[in-house]
Amino acid sequence: MSIVKYDPFRELQALQNEMNRLFTGSFPREFRQEELTRSGWNPSVDIYEGKDQLVLEAELPGLKREDVEISIENNVITVKGERKLEKSEENGQYHRVERSYGSFTRSFALPNTVTPEGATADFVNGILRVSLPKREEIKARKIEIAGEKAENVEIEAQTNTASA
Repeated sequence: MSIVKYDPFRELQALQNEMNRLFTGSFPREFRQEELTRSGWNPSVDIYEGKDQLVLEAELPGLKREDVEISIENNVITVKGERKLEKSEENGQYHRVERSYGSFTRSFALPNTVTPEGATADFVNGILRVSLPKREEIKARKIEIAGEKAENVEIEAQTNTASA
């Protein structure tokens, strides 16, 4: 009798192979590939912090400025939009559709250090760039503590006015 090593993922891999076989099989002509990809998509987003602002950049190829909506509510920024598959008979019949289509919604929590007042948004070459200015903060200040002797101790304190 031989010893067989137990593989807990063997059954999952077999199931995945069966599902792949099912979806790559031949479909009737009425069932098009684009129907599988219309479920939605999530555009890639980069968020970085500069000296005076927080910047959100989203890749939205194929969209127009009118197709995108930005809102800020309760320190959460939300970017919504929809990319539609524009079929035209002059292009012929699609044999493969790999680009994603449909509506999307991306939401991100904002830190208390930024303010929606003065926010700007630009849309150039399919890149959405939203800049949120940082709140004005009080710089560090020194507080003197008087002691029993003639020595005074100084403490640096920083006050943050960004609390909402």
